[in-house]
Amino acid sequence: MSSSPQQAPSNDIELAIPHRPPMLLIDEIVERSEMEIHCRKTFRDDEFFVQGHFPDFPLVPGVILCECALQAGAILLSDKMDPAKQVPVATRLDGVKFKQMVRPGNTIDIAVVLKDNVSSAFFLNGKITIEGHLAARLDFACSVAEPQ
Repeated sequence: MSSSPQQAPSNDIELAIPHRPPMLLIDEIVERSEMEIHCRKTFRDDEFFVQGHFPDFPLVPGVILCECALQAGAILLSDKMDPAKQVPVATRLDGVKFKQMVRPGNTIDIAVVLKDNVSSAFFLNGKITIEGHLAARLDFACSVAEPQ
């Protein structure tokens, strides 16, 4: 597979979350409202996490797909925190299901919905698709913390 050039993240992404390459896993914010966000990520064949996973059949690890949803959720929540003083922290993953392999060259669509908010705890649902076909889904929770 050929490597596509790495897309520079938009300034909006870097202002919203503290993640930076090589762990910044969102390429683009497609659409955003107060309760939902739609983002995209195209995986390259030179991503560090596919180098040994697996050498003759590279696959994006499931935990990376979860992290894509978590980062999209963090962007969604960025207007509910001060990104200069607080960071989003995952506190729970539930009901994670992987339905389709994701490989270098694939572009995933990441849809995250904010379901509930109790004090500083946020409960979200994430869905990852490739060309409209479900690749993964998960429910997750996060809170915001002040780095020390």
